[in-house]
Amino acid sequence: MGDRMSEAPGRIIFLNGTSSSGKSSIARELLEILDDEVWFHLGVDMFNAMRTMRAIEQAQFDEALKRTRKGFHRSIAAMADAGNNVIVDHVLSEPWRLSDCLDVLSPYRVMFVGVRCDVEELTRREEARGDRPPGLAAQQHGLVHQHGDYDFECDSGAYSPRECAERIKAFLPNQPGPTAFERLREGIRR
Repeated sequence: MGDRMSEAPGRIIFLNGTSSSGKSSIARELLEILDDEVWFHLGVDMFNAMRTMRAIEQAQFDEALKRTRKGFHRSIAAMADAGNNVIVDHVLSEPWRLSDCLDVLSPYRVMFVGVRCDVEELTRREEARGDRPPGLAAQQHGLVHQHGDYDFECDSGAYSPRECAERIKAFLPNQPGPTAFERLREGIRR
């Protein structure tokens, strides 16, 4: 980034999964157990909550949502650029979102984590939450993992958020290179 501070860039743990897959719960657990440095949780839902909620036309809403996602991606880079460690939770349900993240986050070492959960459990969680359109998680299920490459994956249906966080923490210092983000960028260049 242009005006880099003197600190080393922060580390990024990037959680990708459907709505209701447990990403935010895992991120909160990571904040509790990552005790080596200070970490921040940046969630896409947090950015959505900052947007005006008045009714607008669908085309205007879609454009605002795209700008929100682009701003979210750049805020991750800005936090890391300032030396902050960041835990991201996101739903990469459209190919452009991953492409934008690969581009914007190219200067940083990213641990890309796939948060998976079977559709039945996603549906149960979605219904229990009551704050998502019915069927959203099932619709996203086939989209968010299309790129097929992660540094680490966890099954939030088989493991609790704490167990997933502990597994991620154990993997973090042993993350081999090239990273999934590096491999995916290379695949796009070909």
